Amino acid sequence: MKFDTKVVRSSSIPDPTTGSVVPPIHQTATYVLDEVGKDKGYDYTRASNPTRALLEKHLADIEGAKYGVCFSSGMSAVDSVLKILESGDHIVCSDDVYGGVSRHFNQVLVNYGLEFSYVNTSNPKEVSQAIKSNTKLLWVETPTNPLLKVTDLNAMNRIAKENNILFGVDSTFSTPVFLRPLEFGADIAMHSTTKYLSGHNQIIGGAILTNNSDIFDKMKFIQKTIGAVPSPFDCFLTMLGLRTLHLRMARHNENAQAIAEFLEEHPKVSRVAYPGLKSDPGHNIAKEQMSGFSGMISFELTGGIPAGKNLMNNVKLCFLAESLGAVETMITHPATMTHAEVPAEERHARGLTDGLVRLSVGIEDKQDIIEDLSQALENA
Repeated sequence: MKFDTKVVRSSSIPDPTTGSVVPPIHQTATYVLDEVGKDKGYDYTRASNPTRALLEKHLADIEGAKYGVCFSSGMSAVDSVLKILESGDHIVCSDDVYGGVSRHFNQVLVNYGLEFSYVNTSNPKEVSQAIKSNTKLLWVETPTNPLLKVTDLNAMNRIAKENNILFGVDSTFSTPVFLRPLEFGADIAMHSTTKYLSGHNQIIGGAILTNNSDIFDKMKFIQKTIGAVPSPFDCFLTMLGLRTLHLRMARHNENAQAIAEFLEEHPKVSRVAYPGLKSDPGHNIAKEQMSGFSGMISFELTGGIPAGKNLMNNVKLCFLAESLGAVETMITHPATMTHAEVPAEERHARGLTDGLVRLSVGIEDKQDIIEDLSQALENA
C-alpha cells in the first residue's frame, strides 16, 4: 500500500456492528468481562482502549513502525522514554531542543540522577566527543525548534550503534510525510501529535513509534502504570486530522518555501532559517534525508526586541500564538513570549537572539500570508 493511501485508510476500518466508515469513539473507563479472567482484549482504558489502539496502529503504519504507543502530550511521551533509563545514566541531547524538553530535563529529571549534555548534533564530531561510559541515550530533534538546525541521522545512527546506546528522534517538525527516522536506524521516533499530525489546534497528544519489541513493552508498561494517556475523543479527533496529513503537509511546504524566499530578500530581515533554502546550512543534509522541508521558518529581524514586538502587534492574518503545525499561520517572538523569562545571556548563548521570530506557516493562500508579513514588517 502506497504511503498516501496509508495516511487516508489506516484507521478507516468499517465498524463491524454498524458499518460506520468513521471509527466509533469508545468513551468508556472499563469493560465487562465474559467471565473471571476472560475479556475481549480490554479491561480498563488506562491500559488500553479500542479508539486509542486504532490511532496507535494508524501512526505506526505511516511511520513504518511495528509498534505505536500514544500519550496525553508530547512531553509525556518524552518523559516516558526517559523513564526506561536509570539513575546515573547520561543523555546526549540536541542543544536547540524544544524548551519544554530542556526544562523537564534540567529542572525535573536531574533530581532523579540523570545527567544531560547538550551539543550541536549538526556536528557529528561534537556528538562523539560528548559520549561517556554511562551514556545510554542520544536524543535528537531535526529540524530543531526554533532554529531549524538539521541533523544527519545516518551519522547519528553510526555513533549510537558504535557506542551501544539508544537513539531517539523527535520528528514533530518533519512528520512521516517528509522524514521517517526509523528508516535511518533510530530506535525511537517521537511526535507531538498536537502539531501537524492532528493539524487543527484541537488536541494535545504525543506518540512513540518503534520497531523494537523490548522498547515497546517498556513503553506500554509505563503508559499503563503512569496513565498519561489521551482520551478516546482526542484519539478520534487525531485520526480525523491524520486523513489529510499528506495534503496539508504539501501545502505547508509549498507556502513555507515561497515565504522563506520572500523573507530572505526583505531588507529588515538579516537571516532566514529554512532547510528548503539553498543558503541554509542544513539544506544539503535535509535534501538527502527529507522528501520536503515542512512549514516552519525562523528569521532574524535587524531591529531586535522592538522590531519583534512591532511585528507581533501588527500582523493581521497571522495568529499571535505559541503553538505550531496547524492549518492557521501562527507567529511567535521568543524573546518576549516563549523565552521571556530566560535571562538574555542564556538565551543568546542558545542562539535565541532578540530579533528572532518563529513562523508556523499555515495552508492559507501564500500570497495573503506574504502580504500580511509585508505590511507588518513595514512597522517592524
